[in-house]
Amino acid sequence: MDSKSAFVYGQVRRALQAGRYAPGQRIDPATLASEYKTSHTPVRFALYRLVGEGMVTDHARNGLHVPLLNEVALRNLYDWMERLLLMACDIGEAPTFQKTGKLELATADGDLVKLTWQLFDAIARATAHEPLHHAVKRANDRLAPIRRAKQELFEHTGEELSQLNLHWQARDMPALKSALRDYHERRKQLVPSIVALLSDRCGYFS
Repeated sequence: MDSKSAFVYGQVRRALQAGRYAPGQRIDPATLASEYKTSHTPVRFALYRLVGEGMVTDHARNGLHVPLLNEVALRNLYDWMERLLLMACDIGEAPTFQKTGKLELATADGDLVKLTWQLFDAIARATAHEPLHHAVKRANDRLAPIRRAKQELFEHTGEELSQLNLHWQARDMPALKSALRDYHERRKQLVPSIVALLSDRCGYFS
């Protein structure tokens, strides 16, 4: 991948993680080419790399879109993330892992979507198990736009994330595993409401 494609890839990937594009929204290569002052070719290379990573879907004549999951697919994605994180807890922290600073979750204006991504990534990264960490990053990336779009359905997410972080900072793996199960079960129970909300919003982009 050349430097222009790599730049566009990084920019769009960060935008997807940040929830700039909602699930179901079309991503227009021409708009990106204009925004990043480049030709269509590097933009398409970047977008098709994201297709390969599951962060963008190709609907052929209808173009490229942020994935809009059905109930089965979303439930499976939550289940996959839960299983990966529980596996990371079972593997535990590698002796060579360099601890980073504590995530700052107390601020009222904290970006909970970004902080969730960072916490789950840290749990997986600490194992020094590269394939596991890679799998968590991919699931994290796919869930980021969904987390952004469905925030209104959940209350007390800041407290929930703070509790997960406290268990992680204390390396209390039994408590962390229990909290992770509760976290994901809560979301799996609301999958029909999440999918309905995302589908309604998708109508604005079709």
